[in-house]
Amino acid sequence: MTLKKDEHTMPDTWITRPETPQDIPAIRQVALGAFPTPLEADLIEALRIDAAWSPELSILAQAPDGAVAGYALLTRCHVGTAPALALGPCAVLPQYQRQGAGSAAIRAGLRAARDKGENLVLVLGHPEYYPRFGFTPASAYGIRPSFDVPDEAMMALVFDATLPVPGGTIVYPAPFGV
Repeated sequence: MTLKKDEHTMPDTWITRPETPQDIPAIRQVALGAFPTPLEADLIEALRIDAAWSPELSILAQAPDGAVAGYALLTRCHVGTAPALALGPCAVLPQYQRQGAGSAAIRAGLRAARDKGENLVLVLGHPEYYPRFGFTPASAYGIRPSFDVPDEAMMALVFDATLPVPGGTIVYPAPFGV
């Protein structure tokens, strides 16, 4: 792995891969370290046993020493009755934030989704962050959540714009509680 130098030494590239059963405790620690409450860590565990789970879409980014530094999860959701994926939770341990671990995990997850033949990924997140991956406001496709959020925070990524994109209300897996 090549390293670039700045005020912190950080990896130029991150090793990304789907989780294994041995990674589950480390992924929980990443989520606990990244968020102020255990809600996201608990959500990951609840999704892991839900029918929405797809093991190849639970992606981690490893630090040079092999430690799990970042994480991104995509699970099955629907827009109306049409299948789509929901991105999140995404998390990075504080000591690795702003170094590309989260971006690497998200990009790897999106590649895996596209490789599986998925065409639509939805995310509720920071409108300053997710457009770098190609996300745009979901409302442009007639997609909306079942709860109130700022329009710019509910985003969609379509891999192949020549295919039909469903419009309607997002139906999240039950563990999301919405």
